[in-house]
Amino acid sequence: MAGQRVASVAELVENQATRVVLDGVPIAVVKDSAGDVHAIGDTCTHGEISLSEGFVEDETLECWAHGSQFSLVTGKPLNLPAYEPVPVFAVEIIDGDVFIDPSVTKETN
Repeated sequence: MAGQRVASVAELVENQATRVVLDGVPIAVVKDSAGDVHAIGDTCTHGEISLSEGFVEDETLECWAHGSQFSLVTGKPLNLPAYEPVPVFAVEIIDGDVFIDPSVTKETN
């Protein structure tokens, strides 16, 4: 994968989203409580709110404005009012650094 470095894994705060913008694409990067790093689209599909300002619990990111929760694994909303998924981006860890390619989304079911 020809991704861009966004941070070191050590720089990411557990259970907190970090907003990055790569090639104009806003992305929420999250290190969950298991230590796994996820990257999903940073814009809530319900209200165009930055998801990185929301709340992380387990493998979900909750929009602070209206409470929609999105799976960090699939990008799918887990409750209303959002009903459209956000994109999920492939994450590669190389020598402790996090790389993301904003032009490549993961296939999720």
